[in-house]
Parts: sequence; C-alpha cells; structure tokens
Amino acid sequence: MIQSIDKNAVIIGGGVAGLKAAATLSRMGIGVTLFERQEKNGGHLARWHKLFPAIQDAETVLKPLLSAINTKNIVVQNNSAVKGFRRKGSQWEVVTDAGSTVADAVLLATGFDLFDARLKEEYGYGIYPAVITSEELEQVFSRKADFPFDTSKENLKIGMVHCVGSRDAKCGNTYCSKVCCITAVKQAIELRKMFPRSTVYCFYMDVRMFGTGYEELYHEAQTAYNIQFVRGRLSEASPAHDDTVQVKAEDTLLGLQLKASLDMLVLMVGMTPAHKLVMNGDDIQLVSPAFGDVFYQPLDGFMNANVLNADGVFVAGASKGPASIPDVLQDAQAAAIEVYNYLKR
Repeated sequence: MIQSIDKNAVIIGGGVAGLKAAATLSRMGIGVTLFERQEKNGGHLARWHKLFPAIQDAETVLKPLLSAINTKNIVVQNNSAVKGFRRKGSQWEVVTDAGSTVADAVLLATGFDLFDARLKEEYGYGIYPAVITSEELEQVFSRKADFPFDTSKENLKIGMVHCVGSRDAKCGNTYCSKVCCITAVKQAIELRKMFPRSTVYCFYMDVRMFGTGYEELYHEAQTAYNIQFVRGRLSEASPAHDDTVQVKAEDTLLGLQLKASLDMLVLMVGMTPAHKLVMNGDDIQLVSPAFGDVFYQPLDGFMNANVLNADGVFVAGASKGPASIPDVLQDAQAAAIEVYNYLKR
C-alpha cells in the first residue's frame, strides 16, 4: 500500500525519464522539484516528428507526459543547469546556476546528447548543405526546416548512413545506440511516402532490429517501399557541381565498389553521454563529458539498475546508456519506486 511521505526529491532532467519519474513520485505523495536546463521540457522527444514502429505522432506520447506534471506536488525549474550536489546531513544540497535546493533524494535523468557529426569529417556534415542528421530530418518532417534540395525534382536519390558515432572506436564509442537502424527504416519509409519516385539507400554494417514490431517494419520497408539496403560503410562524401553530394562505398555482400550522386545524405547519429559524474566522497559534480567517457554506471545491471554508489542518489533512462522510449518509460517508473522505497525507509 502506498503511503504519503513527508519527503521530497529532486529530479535532474526534464526529458522522457524525468517527466515520467516526476509524475510517478507525485502520485505516491512525494514532493518533486524538477530541474531542466532547456527552456522547455520533453528532451529529444520534443524535437521528433513520428515514432517507430507504428509511425505515430510524437505528440501522442509527449502531451500526456507534460500534462502529468501539472500538479501542486511538482515544481518545475526550466533554464536551470545543475552543477552538482553535495551531502548536507541526511539530505542532499543540489546546486544550480541560480542557487541551491535541499532534497531527501536525487534522481538523475539527464538523458543523452546526439553524436556531433562534424567529428566524422569524411561525411562532410557542416560543410555540404546536402548532408544533414537524422534529428534535423525530423525537423524537416515537422516543417520547422526545409529540405536541402528542390522538392519538385523528379527521381530524387537519398542516402541514409547507419551507425554514425556508434560502434566506432575512432569516435570513442564502441557501443550500439540501439535505435539508429529502426530510425533509418522509419525515416526512409516517410521519405518514400513523400517522394514516391525517389530512390532511398540505407548504408549499414548490420541491421539490428531488437524491438517489438521492428523486424516487421524492416520487412515492410523492403517489400512495400523498395528501400535499398546496402551492407557497407561510406568511405567518403564530396560535393558535386549541381548541389548534390557524391558518395563512395563498398557493397560487402556483392563485393562491388559503389559511387552515387545523392540529393541528400542523412547521418543516423547515435547517443553519447550528456554529462560525466565526478564523485569526490559526498560531493558530486556534473561536468561535460570528454572523448571516450561512458554513461552513468549503476551498482549493477540487475537488482540495482537504478541505484548509484551514493546513498539516496538514483538514475533513470538513457543517462545509463542507449534506450528506446518504451524502455525509458519503464525504467523511469522503476526508478521512482526505488526512490519511494528509499524515502519510506
């Protein structure tokens, strides 16, 4: 039975995990202060157009999350960057760029950043206008940005590059970002719906479809939309005289060298840590991550997956590593229960 407790918690991060955890703790009678460094809540979800595998509007997930924090038990502080927190008796003093707040527990839900595609210089991001990222393409779908080509052009050719900044030791990220492949499939289908006479290529190392409905969408992309999947990394991209981008790649299944002129090249950027924790006893700082830094590490990945190595400090969502939205929602709820049980004790 859930009993209201005269305790409070600070949640750092107003993305999917932070919003879900705040609403869950509020329903349990716990007072919550939610700090978000951006002007608006919602994290990366707020910049997305459609969600896989059903290709449904992102708003159908975002709106209920935002509505659920409109309660007297939750105080939201936007434009508030948390610098760190330190032990103050049996509580934690959370320090922001505007002051400090004392809480009985702290939940880190700081999420992730997207890989900086400029670090893959061979793809020409930031140099050639025809090269954009997967997040920027979502903004185009939402009509908040324009396509980098003439949309009236016939027989468009578009390329999608998987694993940009993931599974790449040169970038310091050897892990899989989990959702890049299915995002590429979803976006490729959307492009074919918008431009039925276009040709869309997906350049991949391995297609990883781990979630419910992912494999079915991958199959549909090939059979119903004729998306061309090419196994092999792009070696380089270079500009052409007609505002297109020339790409070179190797089809490792056919053993052929490929060269194509594309109207748009979309880089499927992976997830990277948003912060690094510097722990000095009971003084914990949140700093910008460096090359090769890892996500937050809980005590273990099984029975203590939401607990950090500091009494009263918890973690949720993609701040622990790449995860899909359904996984983040479930993890945030589990973390909120951990916080409640800790405060109850």
